[in-house]
Amino acid sequence: MDTLWFNIVQWLHTLGLHVDGGTARAVGDAAATATAQLDMPSLLALAAALGWASGFRLYAVVFIVGGMGALGWLALPPGLQVLQSPLVLLVAGSLMLVEFFADKVPWLDSAWDAVHAFIRVPAGALLAAGVFGADNASMAVAAGLLGGTLSATALATKMTARAAANTSPEPFSNWGLSFLEDGLVVATVWLATQHPLAFGVALVLALAVSALLLVILFKFLRAVLRRVSSLFSASAKVA
Repeated sequence: MDTLWFNIVQWLHTLGLHVDGGTARAVGDAAATATAQLDMPSLLALAAALGWASGFRLYAVVFIVGGMGALGWLALPPGLQVLQSPLVLLVAGSLMLVEFFADKVPWLDSAWDAVHAFIRVPAGALLAAGVFGADNASMAVAAGLLGGTLSATALATKMTARAAANTSPEPFSNWGLSFLEDGLVVATVWLATQHPLAFGVALVLALAVSALLLVILFKFLRAVLRRVSSLFSASAKVA
């Protein structure tokens, strides 16, 4: 751990931020103390956050949570400690960068989401179940079902919103949605680990908004498809 803090301080120095080792350690110790004890509400919030956020950015979730564990900022449950492995962090970080840029390109983002629809939902379920691990099998199964459902809901909302945004030729709406999702994932993990009860309230509101958006966006996309179909039909009659 001492080597880790030394490397962090050296990296900050290269950025022009001169922080002594004692200060860096104090910040890390404070963060670790704040999250060292995970009671049942905290565990449930973490499981729900992992499932929900995985529907938007699976690799970012793995990298952020694993990084927090590796730095000592979050006491990961035994079932999630594999996330702080250097190999897992390297792979997750690399894929996170690829996803960050792929998600900013119109239509490529939808193709990326379509492929990852078969990855994010089961991964979200596995991450949520890992919060409780094999020591509490019943809670692990329940958390897995919860995480999978939340991941599927987030993914459906994301894919529907992106499909609607991609009907516009300009890229700015797509970029705005993508950056919003980036921030949402970070905020979700932070709120779940620091204020689990507040996260529970926010999650209920987010689910209500998602349900409303799905209805509105589905109607919009159906109207667009009807419009396109009528245009093709008119062109065929003229020909």
